[in-house]
Amino acid sequence: MINPVNADIVPARVYTMRRGLEQLRSEVGEIAWTVREHRRELGYTQAELAARVGVGLRFLRELERGKPTLRMDRVEQVLAYFGLKLGVVPRAMGER
Repeated sequence: MINPVNADIVPARVYTMRRGLEQLRSEVGEIAWTVREHRRELGYTQAELAARVGVGLRFLRELERGKPTLRMDRVEQVLAYFGLKLGVVPRAMGER
């Protein structure tokens, strides 16, 4: 949708939103990969890990697939099982 007052605003906003989504997918993918690799190192199936951690199997599957809209408290619950936690990390110079 183009803003009739200033046509540059909407496309720039869309670009920024897309770039933000790409960044989010990348970060969520790292979490998914980390959980999957830790689970495999322990030799657990998804069902076994879900039961040990106290989350649902569907949730764990979605987490390992990199679904970006999961409850943070449950993500932290899974990470805590492996001795990990979520945190805020400063961006590198020049990174948007």
